[in-house]
Amino acid sequence: MKTPGNATISPDVRKRIEEKLDDIERENSVRILLAVESGSRAWGFPSPDSDYDVRFLYARPRDWYLSIDVRRDVIECPIEDMLDINGWDIRKALGLLLKANPVLSEWLRSPVRYREDRACTQRLRALADRIAFARPAHFHYLHLGRSAYDSKIGDHEAVATKKYFYAIRPALALRWLRIRPDPPPMDLPGLRAGLQLERELDEAIERLVVAKAEAAELGTGPRIGEIDRFIEGEFALAGAASVPSGAGDPDLLEDANRVFCEIVDEGP
Repeated sequence: MKTPGNATISPDVRKRIEEKLDDIERENSVRILLAVESGSRAWGFPSPDSDYDVRFLYARPRDWYLSIDVRRDVIECPIEDMLDINGWDIRKALGLLLKANPVLSEWLRSPVRYREDRACTQRLRALADRIAFARPAHFHYLHLGRSAYDSKIGDHEAVATKKYFYAIRPALALRWLRIRPDPPPMDLPGLRAGLQLERELDEAIERLVVAKAEAAELGTGPRIGEIDRFIEGEFALAGAASVPSGAGDPDLLEDANRVFCEIVDEGP
């Protein structure tokens, strides 16, 4: 199967991103633990003019956390030169990880990495592997996909062709959750390969991927019946499904606190 939509980052762009991450560390007195691509370039269906959606996790010096006042736990940079960069404090990230946050789970599995503290991410993934992910992921992808489909595709005779992708990826993730026990990959090529889609459906998706990779703007086009039937079918099945919450791990919070202290203590 061809994968022309696979994310590729040029050396020049990667250098600009690395320099920006260095600036963020210096200006905010933080240590970046993980920086990844989280958008169409990581999902496997970029356009030539797609932004670079860089997401990162960071830690501050230990004394910063020893305060009774509420402090900002995100760093957001203005979008500049196609670079959309923002990040979460590690304490915020761990809190969301304990809630099986699907967005953070995707960051940890992104195929495009700009920076990584491997010891840190290994700890985070070990925690993530113990969390019951199916129920929150189910509702996340169903809401994400339905919102995109209903607002951009549902009742329209002609649609902005690229908008199909924002319903296709959640629909594929929902099928994955329905038939497989492991978390779905974030990227379209990984989802397609792991699901062994029907030939007509896979070919229809492939044609869209190729077109989007070659053009900045696809414009509008007629509805694609094969893709419509797939998306509507998966959303209907997911909407009717009863997803168990899964058993909780009584030691998880204690272990997350330990990981937090270890990560912070490793800083300067």
